[in-house]
Amino acid sequence: MKYSLAIFDMDGTILNTLDDMTDSLNVILGKYKLPLHTLDEVRFMVGNGIPKLIERAIEGGRENPDFDKILKDFIAYYEEHCAVKTAPYEGIPECIKALRAAGIKIAVNTNKVEPAAIALCDDYFPGLFDIISGSRPGMPPKPAPDGIYEILNRAGMDGKSEGQKAVFIGDSDVDMQTGTNAGLDVIGVDWGFRGKKFLEEHGAKVIMLSAEELSEYLVK
Repeated sequence: MKYSLAIFDMDGTILNTLDDMTDSLNVILGKYKLPLHTLDEVRFMVGNGIPKLIERAIEGGRENPDFDKILKDFIAYYEEHCAVKTAPYEGIPECIKALRAAGIKIAVNTNKVEPAAIALCDDYFPGLFDIISGSRPGMPPKPAPDGIYEILNRAGMDGKSEGQKAVFIGDSDVDMQTGTNAGLDVIGVDWGFRGKKFLEEHGAKVIMLSAEELSEYLVK
């Protein structure tokens, strides 16, 4: 088996969270009487963490005098409304179960606030993830590799030697950069927020078109 640890991005890779993120964002923007955004606009705002999402979504970005309040309100609201429309992508639970059955450890590295990430994994993938690393004070957001390093440390692996190899799986340019920054092999997935063409344009060398294809690739 090629890998002993598979590290997944969350949004756009294992869970389609775009509707809940867009709805939550627009609730908060509406509260501050700011222009709302469509699903496709938000699709290209996410990926670099919540502060960057808010920066991209509001007039004036971080210079907006209400930036900190909007950020705080969004985090609080989204934590309570992160599982309204969210659902796993087709075949993902079966893929993860197949990897676990093959002896591969499973982890999540996400820019989502860690309590929300843990809650979503508990809701949709109970008992399937060994390690979850999300956004919290002191943890630099992806594409910084710190979250991956934390996962490797907790798994007792270096990510590169025989029997300890890890792979990072994601749907965005940020994910491709993150895995590369950590020195890991990286796999892009076509079904997420960006798609195959975008991933190819941003350096993805290996792209999977379905969860079943991903499972077969990792378990072979």
